[in-house]
Amino acid sequence: MLVGLVEKQTQAISQVCPVEAHETGWYGPQVAFGLIYEFIRPGQSILDIGIGTGRGAALFSKAGLTVHGMDYSREVLDACARQGFSDLKRHDLRAVPYPYASACMDHVMCIGVLNFYRDLTPVFAEAGRILRPGGFFVFGVADTVENGAVEIIAGPDRSGSGPAVTLYCHSPEQIRAWIGGTGLVLCRTLSFSALMCRRKTTRLQIKACLVQKAAGTHQRAPGRHGADGG
Repeated sequence: MLVGLVEKQTQAISQVCPVEAHETGWYGPQVAFGLIYEFIRPGQSILDIGIGTGRGAALFSKAGLTVHGMDYSREVLDACARQGFSDLKRHDLRAVPYPYASACMDHVMCIGVLNFYRDLTPVFAEAGRILRPGGFFVFGVADTVENGAVEIIAGPDRSGSGPAVTLYCHSPEQIRAWIGGTGLVLCRTLSFSALMCRRKTTRLQIKACLVQKAAGTHQRAPGRHGADGG
């Protein structure tokens, strides 16, 4: 039953997001790229958790990084492959360990994804494990505002198209709690607002964050399952 609900939610997200991003002028990937730009170098690797159709990954690819992508939707992975991305894995971001070895990536990104999930514990734990010491993780969350809702139902009544999708807002306190114990250190944040509908009447407060894995930090995959490569 739960797996079926997850697949329906993921399918709804994969259908709505590319269209809504285009119609509403979603610039989350550009904001994230700007936050991390001074720390990336051509030839480095980056894992895009929830790569989607590759809208954000394309920026890093153009900058000379080798992009690795993970997503649960076959449809968006197929769309990514058509754009030329080849190292793509189908995996649910809530299921640990992720199919990558510990300390195997120079950087990690996750943009336009985390606001669809209530509990982000596995994402931060796995990002901390997969990153090489000194590497950066750039991500975005729907930010909480004073007296604001922590859950938002976005559907046809709000956007005028597509099935309903639940969005979750996350507080700075939650982010600090999830980062704690992962070896990740918060470096900088940048808040901006994003349009939620093509009618351009509703905005969602977004916070882009950049964290760095402390030098000398090493974590192993929970349960192993071959994720460490042997």
